[in-house]
Amino acid sequence: MSEASAPHAADRRELTAAQRNAVAELLRVSPVADELGRRFVRAGHELHLVGGSVRDALLGRLGDDLDFCTDAHPDETLEIIKGWAEAIWETGREFGTIGAQRDGLRLEITTFRAESYDQVSRNPVVVYGTSLDEDLKRRDFTINAMAVSLPDHRFTDPHGGLDDLSAKVIRTPSTPAESFGDDPLRMLRAARFAAQLRFAVHPDVHLAMTEMAADLDRITAERVRDEFTKLLCGADPITGLRLLVDTGLAERFMPELTGLKLEIDEHAQHKDVYEHTLTVVENAISYEEEGCDFILRMAALLHDVGKPATKAVGSDGRVSFHHHEVVGARLTKARMKAMRYPKEVTAKVTALVALHLRFYGYGRGEWTDSAVRRYVADAGDLLPRLHKLTRSDCTTRNRRKAAQLAADYDALEDRIARIAAEEDLARVRPDLDGNAIMELLGVPPGPVVGRAWKHLKEQRLEHGPLDRDAAEAELLRWARAEGLIE
Repeated sequence: MSEASAPHAADRRELTAAQRNAVAELLRVSPVADELGRRFVRAGHELHLVGGSVRDALLGRLGDDLDFCTDAHPDETLEIIKGWAEAIWETGREFGTIGAQRDGLRLEITTFRAESYDQVSRNPVVVYGTSLDEDLKRRDFTINAMAVSLPDHRFTDPHGGLDDLSAKVIRTPSTPAESFGDDPLRMLRAARFAAQLRFAVHPDVHLAMTEMAADLDRITAERVRDEFTKLLCGADPITGLRLLVDTGLAERFMPELTGLKLEIDEHAQHKDVYEHTLTVVENAISYEEEGCDFILRMAALLHDVGKPATKAVGSDGRVSFHHHEVVGARLTKARMKAMRYPKEVTAKVTALVALHLRFYGYGRGEWTDSAVRRYVADAGDLLPRLHKLTRSDCTTRNRRKAAQLAADYDALEDRIARIAAEEDLARVRPDLDGNAIMELLGVPPGPVVGRAWKHLKEQRLEHGPLDRDAAEAELLRWARAEGLIE
């Protein structure tokens, strides 16, 4: 690989041997990049590997998605890759991006941009640029403003991205105020990169995020949601979450998180609810088996959001938050709806928040087998996540108390396993189906069948499985009591 050079001597950045090898390895395993570069050069255009692809190569995180920029306009790009790409898509055409696939790699080729915002609109106004330098200057952060030209492998870094990558710092190519004024979502993206890469934001960036937090209101809920999801699924979401709260960004789209800082947990008065929540998120991550479990992480983050609204101080001075799980579930559903999360995702997170306190009290010996069945039935396919969330919620520093809670939950899981071995707890249903109910009562489909089905399910939960004769006798008893039969 040839030595890097930028348009000006002052902009030149020397690659370490390891970094040179990383970029060389990317290009070695991706001959497609050089092939594509030669096609653009033959057509009289430039092509540069750019942005996250270069950053990730330098970090040794090679992927199958490659980003390029070029002076060619979309129509010209299409002409160059026609007959070479195995698949082409134009969904990003309005933003100057043409997508393609070749040898299992996904390629995005974007025309140089001098993108700008009108300070009111929620979407960018795309203006094509004329040079690589102009394109790199408009990028969000210096670590994403580096390029490798193709096919000659020149490395361009006019804004010190390589230095910032080595220092693990997030900084903007232009002033933070200018960059965030163009696209306020970049403030949230800074927190996301801090979470994903375990980097720190530069003090100037932190200050601008704080002073300009209200500008995030210009961004659509969907764009905020997508960035926040990536943040929460980062390698270190706690760093990102702290940034959101400390800069005031969380207040713009998830004020419930900021509100937790004002409350004290009655179970662990050595820390406030906010710190407790961050610990629960960390604990939940430790229970993940592979990859990010967003539903579990989001439930851990929001499990106590009902506490501020339910706070009460007793005559003995103790703080309580009675029924905060009920209020928290309602707040969770409203917040995730406002952030435009899919209904099924929202329903699962909300259910976990509603159920997260159900376990407490089990250790006092009050649970019957019926209570265990209801716990399993109410959790449904969320039971494995509920196990993890409940265990994560134990953050007490009292070793004796922590050991007792863990032992109690071990006992509950053992009890669930024992009952499950005797009954089909995964599918707790009435002992008679709808057809049997209609035949026995002589009724057509309708509300009566639904009521009878619900009653038999309650009996199933309360007493366990009934044989056919007992189930029919119970149905007839209920029907007589309801005045449906004599």
